[in-house]
Amino acid sequence: MSNDSWYQFLIDLLPGLGFSLQLTAGMLAIGLPLGLAFALGTSLKTKLLRYAVTGLVEVGRGVPALVLLYLVYFGLPQTGLTLDAMPSAMLALGVSFASYTAEVFRTGILAVPTGQGEAGKALGLSGPVILGRVILPQAFKIIVPPLLGWAVIYFQATSLAFALAVPELLSRAYVLATTNFQYLDMLALAAVLYAAIAIPLALLAEHLSRRDNRVRPVRALKITTDTVQPQPKEDF
Repeated sequence: MSNDSWYQFLIDLLPGLGFSLQLTAGMLAIGLPLGLAFALGTSLKTKLLRYAVTGLVEVGRGVPALVLLYLVYFGLPQTGLTLDAMPSAMLALGVSFASYTAEVFRTGILAVPTGQGEAGKALGLSGPVILGRVILPQAFKIIVPPLLGWAVIYFQATSLAFALAVPELLSRAYVLATTNFQYLDMLALAAVLYAAIAIPLALLAEHLSRRDNRVRPVRALKITTDTVQPQPKEDF
């Protein structure tokens, strides 16, 4: 096959890659805040709510992502809520992503020294302010590498949306292959495009993880000493 044919096939696949990236962005927009909410929910003091959130997380982990896609796209219409294929895929993959990353968020939050929250309380800050301005900024420095790794996995999982006829990369490659009968070439090029996005991001996640492991002890000490200042004694 000529180079011109490969180049044309590659150009024809780019719209599918664009849909895959849009699907990934929508999935992350749903999954990241939902994963944080799940992590906070599993740490609630109220047992009933904590067990309910934990149950949702376990169901999200236990049910295959493809089954979630079908539940959202084919099941929700029976409850009166109908979504198109693209939003259905974003929602289903976002819930699955959130279920797996909830533990990443929870671990990162627990890794922040308890003295940071106690210092915030000593300054009279409310719980939400302590969480948003003290705990989470430090936790995100820990959880960004594993979150990036999960994002790479779920970028690849966008190929499952092929089952809902979303015109993402795999679907685009298959449809084009049915017209030119070059199945090997089209699917190989699709694999190359997936790898071109996934491999650099995976290497970046590994680099960030190694760097964070090297500097975390020093950084944590610096945050503690800068944040928690000795209080002057009062004379009575």
